[in-house]
Amino acid sequence: MVAKNAGMPATPADLINVDEVIGKYYDVVPDPNIPEQRVSFGTSGHRGSSLKTSFNEAHIVAITQAIAEYRKKAGVTGPLYIGRDTHALSEPAWKTAIEVLVANGVRVRIDSRDDFTPTPVVSQAILTHNRAADGTQRFTGDGLADGIVVTPSHNPPTDGGFKYDPVTGGPAPADVTNAIADRANELLGDFKNVKRVPFEQAIKSDLVERFDFREHYVSDLENVIDFDVIRSSGVRLGIDPLGGASVNYWPLMNEKYNLTIDVVRPQVDPTWSFMTIDHDGKIRMDPSSPYAMKGLVDSLNNGAWDKYDLVGGTDPDADRHGIVCPNWGVMNPNHYIAVCVEYLFGGNRPGWPENAGIGKTLVSSSLIDRVAASINAKLVEVPVGFKWFVDPLFKGEVAFGGEESSGMSFLRKDGRVWTTDKDGLIPDLLAAEITAKTGKNPAQLHQEQVERFGESWYKRVDTPTTLEQKQKFAKLTGDDVEATQLAGEDITAKLTEAPGNHAKIGGLKVTTKDNWFAARPSGTENIYKVYAESFESPEALDKVLAEATEVVDKALAE
Repeated sequence: MVAKNAGMPATPADLINVDEVIGKYYDVVPDPNIPEQRVSFGTSGHRGSSLKTSFNEAHIVAITQAIAEYRKKAGVTGPLYIGRDTHALSEPAWKTAIEVLVANGVRVRIDSRDDFTPTPVVSQAILTHNRAADGTQRFTGDGLADGIVVTPSHNPPTDGGFKYDPVTGGPAPADVTNAIADRANELLGDFKNVKRVPFEQAIKSDLVERFDFREHYVSDLENVIDFDVIRSSGVRLGIDPLGGASVNYWPLMNEKYNLTIDVVRPQVDPTWSFMTIDHDGKIRMDPSSPYAMKGLVDSLNNGAWDKYDLVGGTDPDADRHGIVCPNWGVMNPNHYIAVCVEYLFGGNRPGWPENAGIGKTLVSSSLIDRVAASINAKLVEVPVGFKWFVDPLFKGEVAFGGEESSGMSFLRKDGRVWTTDKDGLIPDLLAAEITAKTGKNPAQLHQEQVERFGESWYKRVDTPTTLEQKQKFAKLTGDDVEATQLAGEDITAKLTEAPGNHAKIGGLKVTTKDNWFAARPSGTENIYKVYAESFESPEALDKVLAEATEVVDKALAE
């Protein structure tokens, strides 16, 4: 259900009290015996709020100590690259982490400009550090680097987040995060006895090294994006960083590559008072949400389009993208992914491995499947979570990984790995490259795809559930689905494993010729998510969703 104030400007009542949020980070101590107050890693690290006693100093002390112990056990002896976004809790947690890391003798690399650092920038720094002399990636040996990013991504201003990137530069796999979370929870009740160095002393330590993240990343971008075609075409790209960590990266791109990029809203405000309210009545900095982006779209439609050919957006840690086109608005991420793969695999990346496939999460649109089939590209469908693309990107099994929640990354032009975490900057730049090369913006290209492959309707619905029911999802099998039809079509598959890697999806996907749904529990909330798509009609989509809920509820009740 969409909130009544969705798409409306934030009011004073919607804004956080920054001092209260930061004060409770230090003052409130979690109780390890209360499940909601324990350390819990979802698909992208530990997230929570100081106001709910789920993201406090004790959590970060315990998690950082657990990371220090893990990397020592794993033989990681190089520097740890640490970045943070613009959420109010990010800087306090960043400081806490440095105190613990220095006390553990870990070499820490922080931004030389004391600036915010996007998630993909940390990934790119780790990967280039760990590259061997012959250009291949090293995963063993001395001097390997890893990293931490302090961010809750696009979550509301009250929230904090803390995620660990191992030597692969991407999200840590479940066995690593489970080990870190288990150890952190052992330490949580006794966090005051974890050794720390006061921040004022730690920041001056020889163990803390300054690293120019911005220069390092921007200088390398020419190896993944064709700036020559963008520059020669004169495409005018507007960028809305949504008050996030990418805000100061775009001017350097202009300077270095002589582009025409304009930062539409350069202000950084931890209350995000300039946002319009998202679908659920909260401030959420999601560049792919038409509700969160409505203020920007309205200003563009009121005359600002005279300055731009297209506009891109990034979320607070810049691992998500959003594409806004004239006479269209915010593109559905699924639609943009389909446009990207047809462009990238259609002869515009000749240096990519010949047999590399298109990676997509199994809740992403089947339009991508139809596009892949039309260009004879291999499709690799994996469970939800960008971590599933890490190994395939390294191995060249996929050259592109994308997910419906507006996350993607793809290989460098020469076929080597760029980032193994989501990168929200390169999709925005790629939109400019596509426009420059084809003479059409991504929305226009999407319309052409619809004419060839059919129009689809896509939706996600969140349903409250219990912890017990969430645990049942992992045990579901195709046999638990008694139905033989979905929205009037014969069911063609009942999946509990992803076709691309046979990994458990933690839920269920049911498909027909023109319809499908997938259901899986949230990693951080007591809800389950149902994703659905129909190539028939909006009415058929509603029927798929209704029948999906019946199927899931019946399976969980048994």
